[in-house]
Amino acid sequence: MRLSDEQLARFDEEGYLFFPSLFSPEELRPLVEEVPRLYAQRRVENVREKASEAVRTNFAAHLYSHPFARLARHPRMVEPVVQLFGEPVYMHQFKINGKMAFDGEVWQWHQDYGTWKADDHMPEARAMNVAIFLDDVNEFNGPLMLIPGSHVQGALDAAHDMSTTSYPLWTIDHDTIAKLVARGGIVAPKGPAGSMILFHSCLVHASTSNLSPWNRVSVYLSLCAVSNHIRRFHRPEHIAHRDFTPIACLPDDCLLREYDVPLPWKDRAPA
Repeated sequence: MRLSDEQLARFDEEGYLFFPSLFSPEELRPLVEEVPRLYAQRRVENVREKASEAVRTNFAAHLYSHPFARLARHPRMVEPVVQLFGEPVYMHQFKINGKMAFDGEVWQWHQDYGTWKADDHMPEARAMNVAIFLDDVNEFNGPLMLIPGSHVQGALDAAHDMSTTSYPLWTIDHDTIAKLVARGGIVAPKGPAGSMILFHSCLVHASTSNLSPWNRVSVYLSLCAVSNHIRRFHRPEHIAHRDFTPIACLPDDCLLREYDVPLPWKDRAPA
């Protein structure tokens, strides 16, 4: 999938692109059916909410789940990022975020590159998130909030919040957020399951808790230019990957047909 000139210009200005209903219900079915099985496992890759057993995020499923291994090689998710960077990309991080009904906690205001720079020593912001909705996203179930244009500020000062939720995050102070919002506003892309968001790693974003009766599960591929691979191996490998092999895309029908994909962590992650 290639981006048009108009989409490239909009991405440069706003830092994100939204593609409603990019994947069909038939393509989503194997992914949706696989999530409960993954979330039920007592694996180190499942991070649970601070106050409940609900899964907050599942890491690295593309290394031990056939459907997600195919998604990780889907051209609709990978090729636009290759186009934007002008070089091959590798999987820096893969996660299935579970903003579960009634139990999904907040994600504080942050930039993903802030964490990747501080924790992983990623040299530049030549990495990007591509997210696909596995559930319908509405105004009530904790949609992702973005501050358009905030990516042009580069890496912002951040503090390491290790107490608010079960997952530590480099977060941005309220005064800075207020100034960014006064300049760019806030958007929250909403739409049916199968919609996709592509956004810059310096785009400031957050999400509120989910008090609704509807789950909001999304899959995030964090793709990094191969030349920009991380230099520090401080975090566990399931959180910050150390295999910088360029992603080779499968055919566009890879969620509808079985393709042979490696599952190196099928039994367990490396020590």
